[in-house]
Parts: sequence; structure tokens; C-alpha cells
Amino acid sequence: MAQLMLRQMQRKQSGTITAVKIGGELGRRIREMGLVPGTKITIQGRAPLYDPVALRVMGGTLTLRNNEADFIEVEIP
Repeated sequence: MAQLMLRQMQRKQSGTITAVKIGGELGRRIREMGLVPGTKITIQGRAPLYDPVALRVMGGTLTLRNNEADFIEVEIP
């Protein structure tokens, strides 16, 4: 299985978060949104300039800026 950063995923691509590679306030905020290792996500879409990215997570939609998505590692089947 391939591993890549969330920012590199394409529209409609799915995977499972394997790591959040940042600490501090930003890392805490990302984890509080439910983006923790083991969570399944699907890229729902991107804005015209590719920032932000919309994710489907646990039945809801969440948007992240690319600078936040850079710290989330995902395993792709």
C-alpha cells in the first residue's frame, strides 16, 4: 500500500490516516477535528486554485488548507 501526504491525494481518492506529523497548537486542532490515525477519509473536492481541500470524514464534510494537509500522512489501498 502506498503512503502519501493528504495534499497529494486526488479527487474521489480514499485512504486511512496513518500519522499527523505536527505537534503544538496546529497538531491539536487537526486531531480535535477527528483527523487521527485510523480514520478513513475521502477527498470530496478542491477549490479552483486547489486550496482548500474538502474531505469526507465520519459522515461529514471538512475543509483543510493545504498547509494543514501537508502534515497528514495517508495510506492508500
